[in-house]
Amino acid sequence: MSRPARPTRRAAAPLALVALAALGLSACTDKADASANASGGAGGPITVRADDTTCALSATTAKAGTVTFDITNAGTKVNEFYVYAAGDRIVSEVENITPGLKRQLKVEITEPGTFQTACKPGMVGDGIRGDFTVTGTAVAGSADQKVAKAIRDYRAFVATESDKLLAGTQEFVAAVKAGDVAKAKQLYPTARLPWETIEPVAESFGKLDPRIDGREGDNPTFSGYHRLEKDLWVSGLQKDSGQVADTLLADVKQIVTKSKGVTPTALTIANGAKALLDEVATGKITGEEERYSHTDLWDFRGNLQGSQSALETLRPVVTERDAALQKALDSRFAELNQLLESHRVDGRFVSYTTLTDADLKALTVSLDALSEEVSKVPAVVETK
Repeated sequence: MSRPARPTRRAAAPLALVALAALGLSACTDKADASANASGGAGGPITVRADDTTCALSATTAKAGTVTFDITNAGTKVNEFYVYAAGDRIVSEVENITPGLKRQLKVEITEPGTFQTACKPGMVGDGIRGDFTVTGTAVAGSADQKVAKAIRDYRAFVATESDKLLAGTQEFVAAVKAGDVAKAKQLYPTARLPWETIEPVAESFGKLDPRIDGREGDNPTFSGYHRLEKDLWVSGLQKDSGQVADTLLADVKQIVTKSKGVTPTALTIANGAKALLDEVATGKITGEEERYSHTDLWDFRGNLQGSQSALETLRPVVTERDAALQKALDSRFAELNQLLESHRVDGRFVSYTTLTDADLKALTVSLDALSEEVSKVPAVVETK
């Protein structure tokens, strides 16, 4: 149950949950709002026809504001669609677009500039890219007090998880450098868990993400958590394992500092919550992420926790605007949480390799049902 090596999108970043302050960027998946979107001066969504060899957009210029992309996979391979800012920073993305499927991506860009779009047939490589130009400026965000509080609460959540990430990584690195393989193995999944809760944020900072979280074959230099994972479970600690650990810790410290400076919007929070579930569907539930340690259920827990925590900050907004949706979210999260927790023994998740086909099917069905409800949130919290 594996895919090809992780796409090189890791060199960029879920689906950035971060609103890049300097560019005024945010993103979400949603139904089209033609009045808010402009393509080449005309209202309406920009259509994207993706297949195995091409990525054709109906327009490559838009006015600042909410830009909507209607994406159709007309090929034979699973595809992805990305919008990149300078330095390969992901503004937003849509993953797991199966053949024949149509998906929609709404991106709020408030400042002019040149961006790039990319389709990734097979979900590998740099993708089929093209320049995308945004002109003019637009006002971002919402003055709604509940939305403003949600943003403050989410920033606090990211800051707390960042501190946990640093503390856990410091302890893990110390064990690696001390040559304590048993302790390092025990600490590995818990050290990574906070990373998975804020993955869309962490992925947004250019080359830091692939250095920290890239898998073997993703980049010319194999480093970070997964390099040490291989050393611990497969190869044995190497002469340079200590150096790899030191570099990992230095990179994590940068991520922690940068993550505390993010300024999201309600749209990016909602979009990030859905993106985290997409991460589970495309990497964790397949056993792809932790190919050496098989600790994928810990990553599953982190992504699910991050998604739920993000949406919890938006609870007052969603409850006020669509109480039925909030009720459905609570029910679906409770169901999947209970199912996932059933795979713990003595407080720790079991190895992915022990899951049966029936276990995986149950998790997948519950995840799909939750994702369907979470995909409705951006439309509810979007500034009208």
